[in-house]
Amino acid sequence: MVCQYSSCLAAGSAEVLAAFKENDLGNFNVVGTNCQGQCSSGPTVRIVPEETWYCRVQLSDVPVIVEEHLKGGKRVEDKLHPRIHMRFSF
Repeated sequence: MVCQYSSCLAAGSAEVLAAFKENDLGNFNVVGTNCQGQCSSGPTVRIVPEETWYCRVQLSDVPVIVEEHLKGGKRVEDKLHPRIHMRFSF
């Protein structure tokens, strides 16, 4: 799910959505959405059903997310949304 609401669009989400759609993603279906409530962190990409949220996704991030996450099953740690995927260190 790639946000296509105004602030994400201004940050390039239409191009991000198009880049995902250009890939052979097997069982994954790529769709544009209305606002996902993360306007200050857009473009936002949400992978369901596991609820992985990526923030500030740029065109150069799409091949990495496709290969590592969608095809390889491993989250792209440096693009995870920090408010949703909190990391703690002690």
